[in-house]
Amino acid sequence: MWSITFQKYVNPITGLHQLKQRVLPILVMFALFGPLSGCQSTSVSVEPIDVESLFHDELFTTTEIISPEQIYSLPLSYVAQIKQVYSRDNATQHRKMPIHQWLAQYIGAQNGGFEYRDHYTRPASETAINRQGNCMSLVVLSAALADVFNIPVEFQDIDVEPVWDRRGGFYLVNGHVNLFLDATTDANTVSFRDSKILVDFLPERAVRGFGQKRVNKQTLTAMYYNNIAAEALVEQQYDLAYALIKQAIRMDPRFVASINTLAVIYRHKGDDKKAEQAYQAALSVDNQDMTTLFNLALILGEQDRLDEWAAVHKILELQRINNPFYYYDMAQQAYFEQHYQEAVVWYKRALEKADYRHEFYFGLSKTYWATGERGLAQKNMQKALALTGDIDDKRRYQNKLQAMKSW
Repeated sequence: MWSITFQKYVNPITGLHQLKQRVLPILVMFALFGPLSGCQSTSVSVEPIDVESLFHDELFTTTEIISPEQIYSLPLSYVAQIKQVYSRDNATQHRKMPIHQWLAQYIGAQNGGFEYRDHYTRPASETAINRQGNCMSLVVLSAALADVFNIPVEFQDIDVEPVWDRRGGFYLVNGHVNLFLDATTDANTVSFRDSKILVDFLPERAVRGFGQKRVNKQTLTAMYYNNIAAEALVEQQYDLAYALIKQAIRMDPRFVASINTLAVIYRHKGDDKKAEQAYQAALSVDNQDMTTLFNLALILGEQDRLDEWAAVHKILELQRINNPFYYYDMAQQAYFEQHYQEAVVWYKRALEKADYRHEFYFGLSKTYWATGERGLAQKNMQKALALTGDIDDKRRYQNKLQAMKSW
């Protein structure tokens, strides 16, 4: 357990009670709607980073990983098929549709042509067949298809409101990316149309008010590697996670989330010295990155470096109230201590921050049941059931709801 010098310490980023469970949070580019970092101002360094000094291959078994080229490659049979579809569609149209407009319609991200799966990051070849994945999968597939038709693209990192998740002992803040398809240039054609078409699960008006940052393909590829490294880490595949995150950092040494993920891997290997070295490298790029500061604070607290810890913790404490899992974990503790009215208050506060989390409704349901408010218990269990996509959770909620109705 982490030896923080409080009897009960609540993680200011994730709201975890440290004396109950050991969790190392990572901030990853999973494809939902949350940003890679908060909206705080940052100080970004321009000094070069010696990334090779961060790697310690001797701690891991060499593992083969997907190459950058393989991420965006498509089966030749699929390429031939989509070209045939394009030729056929053009032959049946009265006026030839601009190719980037046709491709956007073919992908159909906003029209049911692509199934959203938040924890599903796959290369273009798999995504093309399954037609499902997260926003990173969608962007990778769209970029690969655009390359087939020589369509220019623009990648974007969208700074929307945080969406929190918890998987395999990790707290994750999901990120969001999309891309624009640009009109191809033709010296003999003058176009008065909008030259860009957005490819996204979300309509353009939904993201217009949020911060947008263009990223190049190399940074996007680093984000992809960080995604699948985090997925491997959740599955406790540490050798694979290390190989993937090493590639991510080499692709873009200034993508802080990847350096933080590397440090988390070292923490799981029990090497705090190497983890701290990585955290310090991340802070040399962005000295206000919340996840890096939090993880560094854990090490400082364990080593009784309390002055340093206090300086970092002061920054982190301001972020605590924005995290729904802080309220959720407070509710969980109140429930297990049978302080049910207090638990109700905390669960409701968690839902105010994140009304998309099925476990929040489940917690509120079981608390209402404990207080004898059976109608409210059933209502919230139904909401939990409607929100979950996990088969095991769905079965569990269905059984509990049936038991409530038959009581």
